[in-house]
Amino acid sequence: MKKFTTFLCTSLMIQGMMAQSFIQSYKDRADMVTQTNITTNLQEFSNLGIKKTGTVANTNTLNWIKNKYISYGYTSSQIVESPFTYGSTSSKNLIITKTGTLYPNKYVIICGHFDTINGPGVNDNGSGTSIILEAARILQNVPTEYSIKFIHFSGEEQGLIGSSHYVNNVVYQGGVRKLDIKLVFNLDQVGGVKGNNNTTVYCDEDQGGVSSNNAASAAVTQQLRNCTALYSPLQTEVDPAADTDYIPFEQKGEIITGFFERIRSSYPHSSKDTFANVDPVYVYKIGKATVGALQHFASASVTLSANKTTSQNGLEAVKFYPNPASSVLNIELPEKTANFSFELTNLTGRSLIKVNNETKINVSTLENGVYIGILKIDGQSVVRNILIER
Repeated sequence: MKKFTTFLCTSLMIQGMMAQSFIQSYKDRADMVTQTNITTNLQEFSNLGIKKTGTVANTNTLNWIKNKYISYGYTSSQIVESPFTYGSTSSKNLIITKTGTLYPNKYVIICGHFDTINGPGVNDNGSGTSIILEAARILQNVPTEYSIKFIHFSGEEQGLIGSSHYVNNVVYQGGVRKLDIKLVFNLDQVGGVKGNNNTTVYCDEDQGGVSSNNAASAAVTQQLRNCTALYSPLQTEVDPAADTDYIPFEQKGEIITGFFERIRSSYPHSSKDTFANVDPVYVYKIGKATVGALQHFASASVTLSANKTTSQNGLEAVKFYPNPASSVLNIELPEKTANFSFELTNLTGRSLIKVNNETKINVSTLENGVYIGILKIDGQSVVRNILIER
């Protein structure tokens, strides 16, 4: 659970230029989140007891999560138990990897902790755990351009021990970066309070710490807000990133975002953090937003079934590659596209490149960083983050 510090951010300019196109197949998959599955996961999580790091209940919960992935069709080669020590106790993180089709070595991380203190922790963080499980179930057979790591951390309540160990011993080894991360998407305490008007969710944005990744976090957090509006009934507000499992990543310069409940519950870290005191419907709605956003972040396939794809003048089939690009950015268009324009801007909206009917864009003069690509065809637009890396 993160500490409570918050203020609202309106960033209307960024919101306007970062809007995503609606993709019907993303919505169809978001609608595969079921209230029954969310409720069952929350109840089963509750029944596992107080999951303090290093206890038998903590180990039992890790095994419960692991068995869920096996039941969804994930194989042993995709599942890694990563041990760490905390004082005289030991625990494990659980990492499940789904390999991407175009960028197998670049990862979208979706994560949350499963350890609790003083209670069963159904909100903090059975709620995030349940949603990550449901997202993994739905996307198991869906091709994504980027690899996804579903990570369940332990040791969060003792000071981000599990996530710090992962960042400092897996992402980095001997001070050398070994894992290329596109972004980190964390879910912590998204259970709400039963009886509240839980219609809004916080989207966490990096507004401190290492300043070099703040602008990129603002961009992906805006995308998270857009996806929430597209694929769930929830409203959004912005919350500054605080003490939860994305922070060790942020301290290394990684791009972070996440969900956190808007009306803060007082039950976490107490015996009252039970199923009876959370709002399963709120968790379900955040689950829909999560599946929609995760597909966007990992560039999921728009194929609905064999030989059937979504249709919006074919705009969902547009691809920008390689992304990250170093010298040339290619644009792959739907068939029979005659006239189109492409513009590349920085995060403040300043136009840097503007061309018509060109599918190979020279980006060799741009500095490393995140840019906004805007493709217009027949009055409709596709907006994507473009990364320049050399």
